[in-house]
Amino acid sequence: MGTSMTKKVAVGMSGGVDSSVAALLLKERGYEVTGVYMQCWDIEDDGCAADDDKAYALQTATALDTPFKILDFRDEYKERVIDYFYTEYEAGRTPNPDVMCNKEIKFGIFYEWAMKEGFDFVATGHYAGVKSENGEFKLMKGADEGKDQSYFLYRLGQKQLKNTIFPLGELQKPEVRKLAKDKMLPSYKRPESMGICFIGEVDIKDFLKKRIEEKKGKVVTSTGEVVGDHDGAWFLTIGQRHGFRLNKYFGDPMYVIAKDAGSNTLTIGSYEEALRDTFEVSDLSWIGRDPFTDADAIKCGVRIRHLGKLIPADVKKSQDGRLAVNLSSKLFGVAPGQSAVFYRDKEVLGGGIIL
Repeated sequence: MGTSMTKKVAVGMSGGVDSSVAALLLKERGYEVTGVYMQCWDIEDDGCAADDDKAYALQTATALDTPFKILDFRDEYKERVIDYFYTEYEAGRTPNPDVMCNKEIKFGIFYEWAMKEGFDFVATGHYAGVKSENGEFKLMKGADEGKDQSYFLYRLGQKQLKNTIFPLGELQKPEVRKLAKDKMLPSYKRPESMGICFIGEVDIKDFLKKRIEEKKGKVVTSTGEVVGDHDGAWFLTIGQRHGFRLNKYFGDPMYVIAKDAGSNTLTIGSYEEALRDTFEVSDLSWIGRDPFTDADAIKCGVRIRHLGKLIPADVKKSQDGRLAVNLSSKLFGVAPGQSAVFYRDKEVLGGGIIL
């Protein structure tokens, strides 16, 4: 293959095993690979593992003999992901920063940078797939059901998918670890990274307290009886059973079933009261064409959290462009601000924000 034909790919390398193997596979397939580390957070903040991650990413690029670049996205990350995170929590909603991080950072400014620099593709270590059919690009679930990350990617569109490769889409996690070990990649023993995109594991309440003050409020039952207090409705999410104080004994565990940030009130109830089978979704984003172009209602699967159960649903479009979702079975902890993502078999149709 002549060099003029070699496709150039910028691989987002986090220092973890998944992105390391993504780079390895692309190199083995003959792509001209450049490893890119996105600096989004400072090590001093929250003791996150940024310096370790950067060192592992560099060691991996060296082991694979690929060029390596560091892009400083700290300001953009703070503005587009962290500020959104705080604003949503303050408003009493439960956001998903990873969805925003993929949209704004990895497939936003990183993608735009790569295209401007003359790369043919970007690639990441996500467990997801891209399929091209009749000129349309489809986002597919990852083959490893326990690792599938398609939920976080529903805000991508045709523009990004056309130039994106997910090399791990068909692989299972144990295969990925084995490939890393066989090639002695520096990250092969590293544990899973969890928590917030680019920051890692943090206690959400502690993280929020850096910017949002505690403020005592009432805990009430669904009948309005005041039964306790809490330190701020914004620190809790629907379905939580700790983090508030009760002055009455209920026998069974009580869960947050509603919250009002305006009056700083939490409503608690039994497990049954925390179940819902209908909700509305707005702020819609579709991977390809809008599935409601030809129909006012569709049947599909819906998921309201990463790796959450995929529940069959009837979804109807209402006059104001919102969707009314009717689930075939009740779901626990449906929280405003979360993303609802719609699936047809293994294909991601798109999604939106729960109202």
